[in-house]
Formats: sequence, structure tokens, C-alpha cells
Amino acid sequence: METIINKSEQSLIQVNKEECEFKVSRRAFLDQDILELEKRKVFDKCWLYLGHESEVANNGDFIMRDVGGRNLIFNKDSNGEIHAFLNTCPHRGALVCRDRRGNSKTFQCFYHAWTFNNKGQLIGQPGARDGYPKDVNCDGSLNLYEVPRLESYRGMIFINFDINAVGLEEYLAGAKEYIDLIMDQSEVGMEILGGTHEYSVRANWKLLCENSADGYHGLPTHATYFQYLTETNKNGKMPAPGTNYNEAKDLGNGHSVTEKNMLPWGRPVARWVPSMGEKAKHDIEKIQQRLIERFGEKRAKRIYENDYNMIIFPNLVINNIMAITIRTFYPIEPGYMEVNQWALAPKEENTEFKSRRLNNYLEFLGPGGFASPDDNEALELCQQGYANANEVKWNDISKGMNKELRGEVPHSSDEYHMRVFWTRWNEMLTK
Repeated sequence: METIINKSEQSLIQVNKEECEFKVSRRAFLDQDILELEKRKVFDKCWLYLGHESEVANNGDFIMRDVGGRNLIFNKDSNGEIHAFLNTCPHRGALVCRDRRGNSKTFQCFYHAWTFNNKGQLIGQPGARDGYPKDVNCDGSLNLYEVPRLESYRGMIFINFDINAVGLEEYLAGAKEYIDLIMDQSEVGMEILGGTHEYSVRANWKLLCENSADGYHGLPTHATYFQYLTETNKNGKMPAPGTNYNEAKDLGNGHSVTEKNMLPWGRPVARWVPSMGEKAKHDIEKIQQRLIERFGEKRAKRIYENDYNMIIFPNLVINNIMAITIRTFYPIEPGYMEVNQWALAPKEENTEFKSRRLNNYLEFLGPGGFASPDDNEALELCQQGYANANEVKWNDISKGMNKELRGEVPHSSDEYHMRVFWTRWNEMLTK
């Protein structure tokens, strides 16, 4: 990671590679001016996750979703094409879609009843015959506005408000490898299970980026969960994967991942623990064998043995651990964010394994699980502590820098992935 020594008291990041110091100003979590800069230079310029193709599986399906400070209609039209429309009437600005989700061939503005088909085309204007020219909307200017860019990768739909942005695959860079490892769990495709979990946290959005791949906090913060795992599996021997792997990686463009195994929880694809029972052990062995037949032993083991916590800059987190969670979060205020998250699973997974996956998701990653309330409390305590920022000005994110100087591989308990994030964040805000 390229670093610059900067001792200016006005800078937001201070890096001294020789002294193994990486510090972030607590102003970055507090100032409204910085948030406005982030909106313009980060959220208006980066690829942002909109949703998964399975959420609009049928022609006519739609979801109303807030992304990057805009209210959008995420839909599949009658011809099977996916769109992201800005949810505002070109006439006077009212929302044209007020339902959170559904299936419809049209959207109609409540205010003046302008009507649009699910391709976004204006098809109805009350009083049009005597109130508008015959060639009204011949240029399409009164159709629903679409986001400037929409592209997909392995069923994940992204949007970009910058028409000149690089293509999605170039932007994803090394993150594509890990998305592939997740999506290859299924032979027929992945799907979102159920709906959306929505909650809020009274903390700056960047704190959740930091926390999402932070292995340093796991044992002290989530001690209750690890004790629970020990108790539920105490009558059986926990099988260990063949290697002890733990690495943090820079994936390019501000993205990072921590990849590890030797973890104590089970996974439907495909890591058995005693609490699953003997029948599940047999079923999981069959899943493992099928993956080996498809991909070879080395890649198959990365799919079913290794866990991944990945951050796709700026605000998409994919946790492929005891279950698969997709999470996005957006700042509303410097000290307040709103979070959306979804559970992802193979379409062909049987009812028993799907139920186990949902239980895994809810008991740890869900809003009421063992992890998320602990994490949210920790982030809110950080935000409260920043009231002292006039006197205690800097966060220290230096853990593991001494290893980098020695040429060692950074681990998940180091703060390498945070430095990857903050370096990219600083580049975008200062260019």
C-alpha cells in the first residue's frame, strides 16, 4: 500500500510508514462538510450495489429502494430487462411508485395521474389532447429518468451516477474472484431469501466499513457467541480443515477481503459441526464431493472450507461465513446511518439446509443476533467518544504495519483492510 508521510494538523490522514503509524482524524466522523464531500466525490462517483437479480425474478416485479441518497424503482420490465428509474415524476416531481414492492405493468403518479409503463415510457396524460402539443414527448424527455449506468456481475446489480465511470468489472478488480467463489456454491444460481432487514445505527458509516472485516474485535466483543458455539458442540469433536489459513488482501480500488478457516461454526456449503447431527454430516460430504467434481479439490476447498469478509468500496459488505450476508449502509447524518442487509443462498438448497442457513444468519449476523447488536453498540460508543475529539484528535489504525515492513502476510486481526479503505477514501476526497 502506497503511503505518504503527512504531519499537517489539518490533514484527515497521517501516515508514517517508517514509524509504523497510520492515523485518521476524528473530524472524518463528525463534520457535516466532510459528509457533503463524500456524497459528491464518493457516492456520486463509485459503483453502488442496487440488488440481486432474484429480487425481481418475474417480469413486472419491482422494489422501491434508496441508493446513494436517491429513491429508485428497481424493476424488471415486461420484456425481462432490468432498470433503475429515479422515482420522481418528470412533471412536478412526486413519487410515481409508493409501494415498497410488487408486480405491475405501470406506475402512476398520485398527483396528476401521469402514467408510465414498466419500461419507463410515458403512456398517459389526463387532458393531453387539448393541453399539450401533438408531438409531446417525441424526444422521450417526459419518460421516467434512468440512472446513468447500470451493470451486473454474477447476478449482482450495481448502478453508478457518473456516466463517465469505468466499467463495473474493471471497478470490482480483485473482488470478482471472491464473488465467484460465493456464487459458485450453486449449480443453478443464487437467490435472496425473504426480504430486507433494515435498521439504523447512531454512528458514522465508515465505522461499519472498518468493523466489517475486523478480526481484532471478534473474541472480546462476541465472547458470548463463541461460548454458545462451544456449548452446543461440546459432545462432538470439531473437524478441522487441512490448513490454518488467515490472510487480509488488498483487492484494488479500495476493496479488501479477509480470508480464513479453522473457524468454529458450521456452514450449509459445506462445513459440518456436531450440532448439525449425523445425517447432515452425510449430506455435507455429498455437497463437498460435488464441488470437488465441478472445480477440483483446491478450488472446492476454498469454497467450502474458507470464510470471507469482503468490503467493496465504498459501502458494500459481503460476509461469507456461517451464512452469506450482503449489507449496504448510507449516511443520513455524520453520526447516523441506515443499514440494509439480505441473506443469500443457493436456489437448489433443500428446505432443511435453507432453514439451517437462515438460523445461522439470524443467530449471528441478523439485527437481533449475537453479533450485530454488539457491533452496533461498539460503533455507537465510538461515536459518543468522538465528543472528545478536540482533545483526542486521532484514531490509530496501525496494527500490523510492523509486519508489512518485515514482508509478512497481514492477518484478519491486523488493521490492513482498514488502511486499504482509508487510503482509497482519502484519494477520492482529495483529488
